[in-house]
Amino acid sequence: MVAPASPKPALPLALSIGDPAGIGPELAVLAWHAREGRGAAQPLPPFFAMHGAGVLRAASERLGLDTPLERIAAPADAGAVFGHALPVLGQADGPYTPGAPGDDGALLALASLQDAARLAYEDKASGIVTLPVAKAQLAAIGFAHPGQTEFLAAACDLPPGASVMMLAGPSLKAVPLTVHCALADVPSRLSVDLIVRRGRIVADALRRDYGIQRPRLAVTGLNPHAGEGGAFGREEIEIIAPAIEALRAQGVEASGPHPADALFAPRSRAGFDAALCMYHDQALIPVKALDFDQGVNVTLGLSIVRTSPDHGTAFDIAGTGQADPGATLAALVMAGEIAARRLDAGGADG
Repeated sequence: MVAPASPKPALPLALSIGDPAGIGPELAVLAWHAREGRGAAQPLPPFFAMHGAGVLRAASERLGLDTPLERIAAPADAGAVFGHALPVLGQADGPYTPGAPGDDGALLALASLQDAARLAYEDKASGIVTLPVAKAQLAAIGFAHPGQTEFLAAACDLPPGASVMMLAGPSLKAVPLTVHCALADVPSRLSVDLIVRRGRIVADALRRDYGIQRPRLAVTGLNPHAGEGGAFGREEIEIIAPAIEALRAQGVEASGPHPADALFAPRSRAGFDAALCMYHDQALIPVKALDFDQGVNVTLGLSIVRTSPDHGTAFDIAGTGQADPGATLAALVMAGEIAARRLDAGGADG
C-alpha cells in the first residue's frame, strides 16, 4: 500500500537546464507555464532554473511565449517569485544555438549541473531535476563521469555502485543492473553481490521515497525464457537465482528469475512494484514503450533527491516547438513528492 505524500516542502527544487542546444531550455520554459496544473497532472512544486537566463529568454521567444524571468539572489527567494515569473539563480550564460551543440553550451550545462547539485547537497534546495545533457559534449570539455547519475553520486561522496538508476512511469518502475556497457560485457558484469546490493538499494528507496511499505521486486532472467533450465545459458542458475535467495534471506520480497518477454504484460506488472533488469535496454524499452512522455529517471540511494525526464537532448527537434514537456513535468512532480516524504520522515539519510 502506498502512503500519501506530505505537503510539499518549503524549499524549491533546483532545475539544471541541460545542454542549451537541446530541448532543455524549452522544457524549462514550458514547465513554468504549466505550474498551476495547466498541462501537468497537478500543480508543480516551486523550482528555479540554475543559470542560463539569456538562453531561457531566447528559447521562450522561439516558442512565441511571454515568459517573465526574474533573477533571484538565493534559492529561498524562488517561492515568492514562482507565481509570477520563472526564477533564475546564477550569472552563467551562453549562446542559444538549438540543434548545434558546442563547447560553450557544454560549459553552461556543466555549471548548471554542478551548482544545482551543490545547492541540493547543502540543503538549500529540496532536490534537483536535471534536464538532458550530451555526454559526448561534456566529455569533450573534460567531464570525467559516464553521465549525470555517476556525477551526482560522486558529488554526494558516495563510492562507485552506491547509487542506482531507476526509470519510473505511471505503468512501470524498472532498474537496469548494468547500464552503459556493451551487451557482450553484461554477463561478465553480473554477480550475486551486484544484484543483492542494488536490490537492497531499490527496496530501501521504494520504502523511503515512494511510501511502499513492503516493496515487491521482480528479477528478470538474462537469457531467453530465463535460460530454459540452463539450455540457453547458466547465469540464471549460477548468479540470478542465488541472488534472489540472498535478497529473500535479508527480508526483501524478491521473485524470479522471470522471462523478460512476459514480465511487462499488464497482468504481470500488477504483481510487483519494481523490476530489476539485467541490462540497459531490458529495462528502458518497456518503460519508454509504456510511458515515454511521462517517464522519469530517478537516482536511488543518494542523500539528495534527483530526478530527470527519461529522454535525451533531442537536438533534431530543438527550437522547432515540438518538445513535449510531459516527462519534465512528471520529474518535477515526482521530485517534489519524494522531497516531501523525506521532510516528513525527518530528512534524508546518507
